[in-house]
Amino acid sequence: MKIFLQTIGALNDETRLSLLRFIDKNGAVCVCELSSSFNMIQSRISRHLKILKESGFLRVERKGRWAYYSIRSPLDTFRQDILKEISYLEIDIPKRKNGCEK
Repeated sequence: MKIFLQTIGALNDETRLSLLRFIDKNGAVCVCELSSSFNMIQSRISRHLKILKESGFLRVERKGRWAYYSIRSPLDTFRQDILKEISYLEIDIPKRKNGCEK
């Protein structure tokens, strides 16, 4: 039951729904790309990503000094259904911007 409540709690935020939709649409993205695309400070984005990761939606892969977030695979049916429902919501997601320093 703890995992279920954690998952539902993670969805109780418009920013997290937007981030899930963005990542589902764009694939693996770096925190700096999300920060630039959503025009939010990196610490706030990272907090939301941590919640989504702990609730079972995201996986993180570190490459050098960057962390890339993507939809976890395989994803259980419950979370797949949630992502499908989120795709039907009228959420304006920003265009992907590269905010990483090379």
